[in-house]
Amino acid sequence: MAADLACGLLAGAAAVVVRFGEVTPYVTPYLLLSLVLPVLWVAMVGLNRAYEARLIGVGSEEFRRITQCGFFLTAGVAITAYVTKTDLARGYVVLALPLMTVLTLSCRYGLRRRLHVMRARGLCMRRVVAVGHRASVADLVRLFRREPYHGMEIVGACLPREDFMEDVEGVPALGDFSDIPLVVCQAAADTVAVLACPELDGTALRRLAWRLEKTRTDLVVAPALMEVAGPRTTIRPVAGLPLLHVEHPELSGVRQLLKNLFDRTVAAVAIAVLAPVLTALALAVRATSPGPALFRQTRVGRDGVEFTILKLRTMSRDAERHKIHLVSDGDGLLFKIRGDPRVTPLGGWLRRHSLDELPQLLNVLLGHMSLVGPRPPLPEEVAGYGDDVRRRLVVRPGMTGLWQVNGRSDLSWEESVRLDLRYVENWSLMLDLQILWKTWSAVARGSGAY
Repeated sequence: MAADLACGLLAGAAAVVVRFGEVTPYVTPYLLLSLVLPVLWVAMVGLNRAYEARLIGVGSEEFRRITQCGFFLTAGVAITAYVTKTDLARGYVVLALPLMTVLTLSCRYGLRRRLHVMRARGLCMRRVVAVGHRASVADLVRLFRREPYHGMEIVGACLPREDFMEDVEGVPALGDFSDIPLVVCQAAADTVAVLACPELDGTALRRLAWRLEKTRTDLVVAPALMEVAGPRTTIRPVAGLPLLHVEHPELSGVRQLLKNLFDRTVAAVAIAVLAPVLTALALAVRATSPGPALFRQTRVGRDGVEFTILKLRTMSRDAERHKIHLVSDGDGLLFKIRGDPRVTPLGGWLRRHSLDELPQLLNVLLGHMSLVGPRPPLPEEVAGYGDDVRRRLVVRPGMTGLWQVNGRSDLSWEESVRLDLRYVENWSLMLDLQILWKTWSAVARGSGAY
């Protein structure tokens, strides 16, 4: 709230300086308005419930509500000035309100990054009691430990009576389903996460909510479709029952056409801008090791159609012939090795910063790939796919994706598949933009690339 007040004050002051330049009697009302503007801004943000703790730190909803506030406040000021026939300098409004929105979004992003750093150190975490069967609780524990920026730390578990004597992934099992309120007090928890299980039906959950209400403990319920999120799910009350409506992912139609247009336009612009860089890198590859600058390999695209992927060559010319003598560090179908002896010194640097993948912009331009999507697999990998994993092939593979911004080659096979399937089920143009934004930091760090 203090940050929002500061952003409002700074935006008002900047608008006065830029629009009027000097303080005169005519400017005095705008100085007063600039003092009122931060209070009005905080009130608008509060009315739009953008200070709720559940929105802070994770997801795009926080930024969406701030953007809404900026739009509605600008529209409200314009309409009020028109109706009351107030002579309001349009230059001041056009500068102050959009600038205030942009400053607030930037400040919130900075605060979010700071919060994520603190949570990675174990600070600012919510203490959670997980309720469900052992396998589901174990999955949730691993997920929260892998992604601490969500701010959830499981400090205890409630399992079925026959199971609760043993710990789950190092988390103590403190009771069964009848002991949940007592376990919350014992673990000093502020949140209860209930996973899908037949024992906790609608009646049992309602009674649990009544018991937790007295201690102001939050109750969150994970549906059975845990990988389906965002706009695809809506709550629709029918005959007094809250039904969770799940829409099918849009794998064709107008939104896919827009995605394709966006991909090819960005790829064409990027190729034009990066042409000198690509040329310099290609010459460097040719100069530092014998062989062609580009590496061509058959990959599998949408609907199982094969295509030739383009990369800058990062290995020795006869790398594929030596592959049979190497043992993969991976635990699934992916072949990956730390310190691969076939990688050239320049190739290691190119891989670390994903510069070897820049020629794939041509694949995007030709429609073989997308900017964002699942990892493009090899034909021998696809031959070993099960029915669930084959779901990855219903969309175009991408230059980047959730796998790129969540660990790259450090991911296990199962985690790589889970992230790709999550993208397929929940893709949107906004999600693509978020992934592209996060790709910059992942590439700059260079972690997980080998």
